[in-house]
Amino acid sequence: MSEKFADKNGAEKHAAEKLIYGFHAVLARLRQDPSGVLEIYLDLTRRDARARDLVKQARDNKVGLAQVEADRLNRLVGKNANHQGVVARVKPVALTHSLDEVLENIKGPPLLLILDGITDPHNLGAIMRSADAFGVHAVIAPKDNAVGINATVEKVAS
Repeated sequence: MSEKFADKNGAEKHAAEKLIYGFHAVLARLRQDPSGVLEIYLDLTRRDARARDLVKQARDNKVGLAQVEADRLNRLVGKNANHQGVVARVKPVALTHSLDEVLENIKGPPLLLILDGITDPHNLGAIMRSADAFGVHAVIAPKDNAVGINATVEKVAS
């Protein structure tokens, strides 16, 4: 396990790892990149169909799953996060590619979305969800003066 520390909201953080939360975000990552999911934490009171599906997906992909109390989930992502009873530790996704690399891998005319100055993670997540629905091949965004990809962005985008 990597070095652990807490952020300003009291949420636990691990260097070289990232936390995502919410059923859609965790299931999407599990289906898309199971090797990138290090461990899943599930509220031990969740026994509904969504929880059973998550347990099955984790087992099928050989991803560790720990059933924990809700307080543990709150400590992981902060008490204000709507984690829906599920949090996952994941490897960060490499997001930087050169424009040439992106264009080489697109067959046909490229559809690119270029963003600037998006600072609200909910807005970025909604934009990315819409971009996916419209078949956008790549989203280009600045590193500075903009929100990065975080758990909120992933949850809203999923």
